[in-house]
Amino acid sequence: MAIIVGIELLAFDLPVTAVVSVVIAMGLLNIATWWRLGRPKAVGHGEYLSHLLADIAGLTLLFYFSGGSTNPFITYYLVPVTIAAATLPWRHAWIIAACAMGGYSFLMFDYHPIPQLGHISSEGPLSLHILGMWLNFGLSAGLVTFFIYKMAHALRSRDKALSRTREAALRNEQVLAVATQAAGTAHELGTPLSTMAVLLKEMQADAAKGSALEEDIALLRQQVDICKSRLQHLVTNADRRRMAEPEVLDAEVWLAGVVQRWLVIRPDVSHRFDVAERRGRPWLAVDATLDQALTNLLNNAADANPEHIAIRLDWQDESVIIDIRDHGPGVAMSIADQLGDTFVSTKSKGMGIGLFLTHATINRFGGGVSLYNHPEGGTLTEVTLPRCSAPS
Repeated sequence: MAIIVGIELLAFDLPVTAVVSVVIAMGLLNIATWWRLGRPKAVGHGEYLSHLLADIAGLTLLFYFSGGSTNPFITYYLVPVTIAAATLPWRHAWIIAACAMGGYSFLMFDYHPIPQLGHISSEGPLSLHILGMWLNFGLSAGLVTFFIYKMAHALRSRDKALSRTREAALRNEQVLAVATQAAGTAHELGTPLSTMAVLLKEMQADAAKGSALEEDIALLRQQVDICKSRLQHLVTNADRRRMAEPEVLDAEVWLAGVVQRWLVIRPDVSHRFDVAERRGRPWLAVDATLDQALTNLLNNAADANPEHIAIRLDWQDESVIIDIRDHGPGVAMSIADQLGDTFVSTKSKGMGIGLFLTHATINRFGGGVSLYNHPEGGTLTEVTLPRCSAPS
């Protein structure tokens, strides 16, 4: 419309064929873009950058044939610059700004002049007015690129932080609900366990010495005693002040102790415990909840297949890695990403609470849990925890 007004009403001397050709080419580019946006593939930053560069090239050609830097619409270059600053990464935004500035600089020296737009030949191609417009554009492009990008980046970062906060709050609510229920259940279990212990003691006294029945009753008493000990341990460690101050221990010593206590609960498993040969010692901040979290993962491996469970301890400069590999059926990929985020279980009768609490506990220590299907079969559970300095 501006070109038609300039030619028909203002009698501009424009190369009509060239100008119309550029306009048609840019229109075809927009049609191709509309078609592209209907495809399922997402638009990447590189493709977006290419499109904006094509826009700048088209604008440069239009301005070249319509007065160059004397064209009052020359500051339209700021439109792609602003779009790039608000949507593209830092480097891409500055590429667009530099190209726009380069096109403006080129149009100060080489363009098709239009007398009606104020080309002043007596002052040469760089009149004070044109030079001031160029400096103003450079300053505006730089400020727009810097501040718009910073604002957009801050908004994106805030949205991500709010999303993480909402997820953490939801998880904390679920953990609190489970903890409240667990506290009530622990209190209620005390009486039946005491009754079972008394009855098993009487049954053991009545059983024949050395018989298989006596051995089974002894095993049951041992399991009941473990349950009572765990409940007492749970009550003891409920003190918030103790929970707030984890103890720094040697990771190998701590992990070996957890495995030994787990073997008492699961005498049916066979395992191998390996420690990487590295310099220095791995130190971890641990408490009773971390013991329980790792025990849950070991129990999951034993439930999948109690034979040949491989446990390996490794460490790097800033992290300690614990790998647990079983030879079970593996984890379905359809639920692998959901494990630990909600009550999803890999067991037919499981509720998923164990994995949920395990993830919550390890995340509280600044670590993470990942489950993979091992290439040779089974599941590989990788626990990563931050490495601590040796206690003074």
